[in-house]
Amino acid sequence: MHYIFVINGRADYAFIEEDIKRQLEGMDIQYSLYLTSGTGDGTRYTRIYCDLHRTEEVCFVACGGSGITNEVASGIVGEKNKSMSILAYGYTNDFLKMFPDRDFHSVQKILNGEVTNVDILKINDNYALNTINFGFDSIVAREVYYLTEVGKRYPYERGIIRAFFGGRFNRIKVIADGKPLNKWMILNCAIGNGRYVAGKYMCTPLADPCDGLMDVCILKIMSLLRFALLLPHYQKGEQIGIKYNSKVIYTKAKHLDIISKNLITMVLDGELLPGTKFSVDVLPQAVKIVLPNS
Repeated sequence: MHYIFVINGRADYAFIEEDIKRQLEGMDIQYSLYLTSGTGDGTRYTRIYCDLHRTEEVCFVACGGSGITNEVASGIVGEKNKSMSILAYGYTNDFLKMFPDRDFHSVQKILNGEVTNVDILKINDNYALNTINFGFDSIVAREVYYLTEVGKRYPYERGIIRAFFGGRFNRIKVIADGKPLNKWMILNCAIGNGRYVAGKYMCTPLADPCDGLMDVCILKIMSLLRFALLLPHYQKGEQIGIKYNSKVIYTKAKHLDIISKNLITMVLDGELLPGTKFSVDVLPQAVKIVLPNS
C-alpha cells in the first residue's frame, strides 16, 4: 500500500507537515507527501494521480480540516483500488464526528485501520462528503469567510448575528424525489450525509453516511424570537422535536432539485458554490475510508 499524505499547503499550516514527518520517522512504509497549492488542488491532484496509476493500491490521507477532506474524497469517488483516511487538523472536521470512537490524529492507527465504504453527495459537478447548506447558512458562511480574512474573533458567532438581520427570507424551492417540500420562502436548508456543521450544530441529526440516503432539514420562515428560541435546539439536534416541528420539515431522499429565484450560494463542506439551479444525488458506498484504530 502506498500512502499519500495530502496536506493543506497554507503557510500557517506548516506545522502539519512537520508533525506528519515526525510521526513517520522510522516507519517502514511506502509514502509520499503532497502540499496543496490552493482551493481545489487536492481534488485535481488525486484525480490526476488516480488516472496515471490505475492499478496501484493507494490510500490518500487528507491532512487538515473539512475542506481538504472534501477535496480528497471528491478526487477518489468511485475508484475501486483507491481509499482515503483523515488526519484531523484545523478548525473543524465535522464528518469525523460520525465516528467518535476513532482516533484521527495518529498515523500508526491509520496504518492499522479498517476500510469501510461511505456515501457521498453529488451536487451538479461537485461533491460534499459531509453537508450541503444554503439559505441562512449561506449568509453565515460568507460572513465567516470575510471575518476570518480580516482576523476577527468568533467569526461563526458574529456571522450568525449578522445573518439574523439579513438572511432569513430566501426564495428557494426544494423538491425531494419529485415531491415539493415547500412553496418558495425558506429560512434555511441543510442536506446531510453527516450530522454536524460548523463544529457544533447538529443540522441533520438522523443522517447516516452508509444508508444510501441524504437527510434534508428545512427551517420555515419564522420570527426572530422564534428563531432565537429554536437555535439552541438546532445546535443539539432537537429541531425535529414535537414543540418546534411546525416550523421544521425533515425527510430523507435520494434526489433533490433546488431552484432559486435569485443567485444563491451553496456551502459544500465549507466551500462556496454559486448558482440558481442545483441537482443533488446520493452516490451510495462511493468512497472507501480507512477508519483508524480507536
